[in-house]
Amino acid sequence: MILVTGATGTIGSEVVRQLVARGEKVRALSRDPAKAQLPPEVESMRGHPRDRASVEAAMAGVRAAFLVGVFGPDDAEHDRGLVEAARAAGVRRIVKLSAIGTGDPRLGVFGTWHLHGEESVRASGLEWTVLRPSAFASNTLTWAQALREGIPAPNMMGDGRQGVVDPRDIADIAVTALLEPGHSGRTYTLTGSETLSAREQAAVLGEILGRPVELRDLTPEQRREQLLTTGLSESYADGLLVTARFIQDGGNDVVTDDVRQVLGRPARTYREWAEDHKGEFGEA
Repeated sequence: MILVTGATGTIGSEVVRQLVARGEKVRALSRDPAKAQLPPEVESMRGHPRDRASVEAAMAGVRAAFLVGVFGPDDAEHDRGLVEAARAAGVRRIVKLSAIGTGDPRLGVFGTWHLHGEESVRASGLEWTVLRPSAFASNTLTWAQALREGIPAPNMMGDGRQGVVDPRDIADIAVTALLEPGHSGRTYTLTGSETLSAREQAAVLGEILGRPVELRDLTPEQRREQLLTTGLSESYADGLLVTARFIQDGGNDVVTDDVRQVLGRPARTYREWAEDHKGEFGEA
């Protein structure tokens, strides 16, 4: 049995799909199994990393686990709790989804969000792999509503370039690390094959959609206001603003070869992701 936490998220849902396709027994932990729309083969359990009892129940009888545990700056205890519950249940192998730049002091508090979880993973005595992805290609889906309304989409990152990574590549590597030997004790920084700014992504997307994708630059004050209107806490919003400044200053202009080294093929490009998801941006 393989447990996937965050099973309905961007990466977790793809990890579930790939594991099922390989014929693995999968247990999925999600907040609302009734709405999860998981494959029928999957054993679905209700729970959340902040609910330790549900995590412990989900770990029972599991041999490997994909851990998605950080949702904000106050979740370090729950991130550690995932690892502690896995170890107590006799899980042998864990793969933790972290984030690029974890531990980098230039990222401020955001650089610490996954740090405690990573430390727990490394000290667990289990077979472990840490994944540190860069910006998800799917983040541009936040532009979809503006495109449908015919207005410029908000640009939160200025002209900063990032090694935009296809979530499917992250899931491919997570599944590989869960199932295959040779990845224990490894930390993979996962990027695409090139760095792109938001405007460069918009240009690519516009070519694919056959219509302009316009962006509207936001001031730091406007960014903060927009983040708060989505329901984020002030500490969460302020942490993301530091991250945005870090990206705008070139701090995430990074490309690695980890995807190719693990999968034996180049990382997917943003163009490939956009071609495969163009329908999600609506009609012109």
